[in-house]
Amino acid sequence: MRVVTPDEAAGAMVTHHRLRQPMAGPPATAVPRLLNALRHIQLDPLDVLGTNADLVAMARIDGLNRGDVYRLLMPGHAFEHFAKERCLLPKAAFPWYRRHINETRWWGLQTRIERLPPTLVDLTLASLATAGPATSKALERAMLELGHTPGRVTPMDWSGWKGTSRAVSMALEVLWTRCEVAVVGRVGNTKVWDIAARAFPDSHTPVDTDREAFLRWALLERAHAAGLLSRASGPHWSTIVEVRGTDLADRLVAEGQLEDVQVEGQTRRYLAPPSVFAHLGSRRRKPPEADDDGRMRILGPLDPLLWDRKLVAHTFGFDYVWEVYKPAAQRRWGYYVLPLLQHGRLVGRFEGHMEDGHIVVDNLWKETGHRFDQRAFKAAVARHAAALRPPGRNQ
Repeated sequence: MRVVTPDEAAGAMVTHHRLRQPMAGPPATAVPRLLNALRHIQLDPLDVLGTNADLVAMARIDGLNRGDVYRLLMPGHAFEHFAKERCLLPKAAFPWYRRHINETRWWGLQTRIERLPPTLVDLTLASLATAGPATSKALERAMLELGHTPGRVTPMDWSGWKGTSRAVSMALEVLWTRCEVAVVGRVGNTKVWDIAARAFPDSHTPVDTDREAFLRWALLERAHAAGLLSRASGPHWSTIVEVRGTDLADRLVAEGQLEDVQVEGQTRRYLAPPSVFAHLGSRRRKPPEADDDGRMRILGPLDPLLWDRKLVAHTFGFDYVWEVYKPAAQRRWGYYVLPLLQHGRLVGRFEGHMEDGHIVVDNLWKETGHRFDQRAFKAAVARHAAALRPPGRNQ
């Protein structure tokens, strides 16, 4: 087992998650390379200062505008599915998902199927093959013009959160879960759908059909995406929770595909790709902080650096809770609060809103024990505001 200090773990995670320097190259090539490096980018529809996908990309790539992460990845470079919750995934993962359909336990695929008219799923797929790419509303209009009446269904209900009541939309959700259709773009927050065969012409590329092979691939992907993947249960095991009841992780450690890691001061054990700590013990390798550009970065609330809140608290000394879904009276910080990273440390957090093309800082909290660079913060806010303004608009 490799034992590292909290500082070593924090520094390695920042480097592993590409938060030291902007990725090289123009956005059109940098965004697909970023997704391939991160393995998946978690999605959330809320857009206060950019969606979470925007924020993840903007912290790592210069020259992006709001929505570019979708525009530059779709169609062809990425698809949406469940990984660590709902995520953008690289196209190379699509054949695996098509063969080994994944859903989270709360998604209720079978319940959706039971609520739909028996022939509607197949009819929706055939209609999309003719009319697509299309939004669900555009597809519904096309079906109505041909004399089909999809109608309404009983929506899914998650403790008061209602899903769609439109039958076409629910049928698309079934087809999406099965990887028979894919999201190929977005108009605002509205998904554009297409059949998988057109979105990914090579989506039928054979992959090893053995479930063990899929779980092996999926665990390695998840470990790369996390950097330090806790062996303890949690949402980071979503869709591959069955792995925890096997010896697969231990076998991958024995093979050298993963390392068993412990962070001093914790009893938790982690799985990490060997590359995460390759710089330790090597005189030829520079420490990660040597390549840090010193700028302050605004992180998304679901940035991969922040997935494991206990790890963040132990290694960075940063107590982070995303309180957007908490009642206002129960919030310690605020509605949509974004962490601030500089020199490999989480130095603060802020909340703000866009107003007349600029970000208004509503609240700023500085972490004790760290020097807070006000000039770097202003520069970060200015960069982010420029990225959120419509292209071509001056300050």
